[in-house]
Amino acid sequence: MNKGLLVAASMVAVIAAMPVQAQEAGAIEAAGEIVVTAQKRVQNVQDVPISISVVSGEELQEQGSASLVDYAGYVPGMNVSNGGTPGQTTITLRGVAPLNASQTVGIYLDDAPVGSSALYNRAGQFTIDLMPYDLERIEVLKGPQGTLYGASSIGGLVKYVTVQPDTREFKVRAGVEGFTIKDAGSLGWGGQVYVNAPIATDTLAISGSFAWRKTPGWVDSVNNAALKDQNDYEQRGGRAALLWQPTPELSVKLAGIWQSLDSDGNGLYAADLDGNRLGNGHSFNNYVPESYDVDLDYYSATIDYDFGAATLTSATTYSKTQSRQVQDASYAFGVLFPLLTGGAIDPGITPFSLDLGLKKWTQEVRLASPSGGRFEWMIGGFFTDEETSNAQLVRSFDMDGNVIAPLDPLAIVGLPATYKEYAIFGNATFKLSEQFEVTGGLRWARNEQTFTQISSGAIVPSANDPGESAESVWTFSVSPQFHINEDAMLYARVATGYRPGGPNVIVPNVPPSVDADRMTNYEVGLKADFADRMVSVDAAFFWMDWTDIQVTRAFGGVSGGANGGKATSKGFEGSLALRPAPGLTISATGSYTDASLSEDVPDISGLDGDRLPAVPKFSGALRADYAFELGGGNRGSFGAGIRHASNRLSLVESDPLVARAKAYTSVDLNASVTFDDHWTLRAYARNLLDNKGEMARSTLADGINQPSFLAISPLQPRTIGVALDMAF
Repeated sequence: MNKGLLVAASMVAVIAAMPVQAQEAGAIEAAGEIVVTAQKRVQNVQDVPISISVVSGEELQEQGSASLVDYAGYVPGMNVSNGGTPGQTTITLRGVAPLNASQTVGIYLDDAPVGSSALYNRAGQFTIDLMPYDLERIEVLKGPQGTLYGASSIGGLVKYVTVQPDTREFKVRAGVEGFTIKDAGSLGWGGQVYVNAPIATDTLAISGSFAWRKTPGWVDSVNNAALKDQNDYEQRGGRAALLWQPTPELSVKLAGIWQSLDSDGNGLYAADLDGNRLGNGHSFNNYVPESYDVDLDYYSATIDYDFGAATLTSATTYSKTQSRQVQDASYAFGVLFPLLTGGAIDPGITPFSLDLGLKKWTQEVRLASPSGGRFEWMIGGFFTDEETSNAQLVRSFDMDGNVIAPLDPLAIVGLPATYKEYAIFGNATFKLSEQFEVTGGLRWARNEQTFTQISSGAIVPSANDPGESAESVWTFSVSPQFHINEDAMLYARVATGYRPGGPNVIVPNVPPSVDADRMTNYEVGLKADFADRMVSVDAAFFWMDWTDIQVTRAFGGVSGGANGGKATSKGFEGSLALRPAPGLTISATGSYTDASLSEDVPDISGLDGDRLPAVPKFSGALRADYAFELGGGNRGSFGAGIRHASNRLSLVESDPLVARAKAYTSVDLNASVTFDDHWTLRAYARNLLDNKGEMARSTLADGINQPSFLAISPLQPRTIGVALDMAF
């Protein structure tokens, strides 16, 4: 056998030993295309009849992105409101913002959902925000994804895809980073390491990573001089993974992820009701530290077996999340002390502690045909079992920090709950001709929930009342596609999704449960590559109908859930990429979203035509990225970006407490030089011109619902960093 035939035979042997999905992904990447698993099979992003944005782990690292808010501005149709630290975030896609505490955008980590689907774990306000060092990519799917991904994805889905172990090559990556934030009292730093080790070539490999990041604070307090630079926080995260491929047909993946965040305070500013910022302009008005800590433990086991005619996949996960938040609620409750005591006690300080816990098991089994045939199909089943806790405590102190015995504790509330969901689903694509195909899916799901309302204290009634609910929901999707040629596709899509309801608080004359709200999405889109991929286009027009919206209603002084009203969100989102020269990419993204109520919703003071909260009508970004050779095995890169979002509301337009966040425009730069393919020196600047825009602004009211002050979530001040990475 000659040398050429020997090499070819060796390549065939290696390819044959790879799992089917790995072969497909390698082929797509070799063609210079972007791999996604949005439809739970490996595909080129341009072949998927869904509006999808993909952010690679390499891009995140190059641009110095450390959290959701750092890259969301470059994703069309995506908006992230920051509550003070990573993890205290609300995500909206296509204008679908949560009007209560549960999420409207699903979060997946590889093959399973994370975060609670229940009403009382506040998943809409606290979102997993993974450190990006060990991420392959992030896929952002727009519009309802209920058929393949189930509950709580009525606006869309954010899917974190992690780096998988490599059974053929030993790899080590490590890096250190230093950065400064304008007005911060100290420097920030980070360090990370990743190791991949084949144990048996082509059969067994393990990988592990660890990252540690310290971000300095820059927010002071106008009420407590000791709280200077109070919003510093520390993140730590680790991951271990094992890949075992004993035969070409069988693949077993085991992984564990551990992540924690410890924050001393929130990155929020306070302003008076006229919008004048208090103190030095980057201060809040809290008396006590507003700490936030969260810990995530996540374990997964995924087994794939290729029978030839179909591949069987089993994905099992267990996750445990515990978060602890302290808010200074003195403006809400402390000011009521004179009213509660007939003037006998002066206003005081009321720290509000919120502890949220989640233990979640998931199991999905699916059987899928090979890709590329005339008829592709997938069937599966899903089960999740959640146990959640919600413990609230409001203390009472005078202005000197002494306990006020007659009023302490002011309130103790517990809302333990369980959530179980069973689902079966199917999805299929039928290629009627070389140019025309239709994709469709159907899902049936049933959830059963319990909870207990426990309360006591000086201002809340004593209670220990149970509640329960059950509901069944059907969702579907239909998507015809017309392939103009091999590189251009027109598609249409009709898809539905739902957000689970649940048992309600126990109040006389109040329904015992809240129903699911539902979303129906209609869209048409174009995905195309022109001139040998020198030009790429991805654009979609959409119209979404939202019915039985879940809202928060006050029942005689107690807040509970309710269904009320309808809304529509319609608009355009798209991206354009130009590659006029080798190494140079110029990209533009943009979205226009008109999201508003389509009937009166008295529970939230909303009127027909009111604009929905947390949604900019226009957002967009421009980027230019250039990679070039420097000779001698060295190379460089440079990137510049501008991102913009118009103003956003805190509540529906007619609510008397509505506030409007200022629009922002941020300029970002990054550059790198790689020496000898192993050492990379990076530099980046985010918000280079120190724009004073805002991600969110809200009016905080006192205990009798009168406006007190404005809370502002600012665009992070100018941040400049340098990093050194090595890879072998």
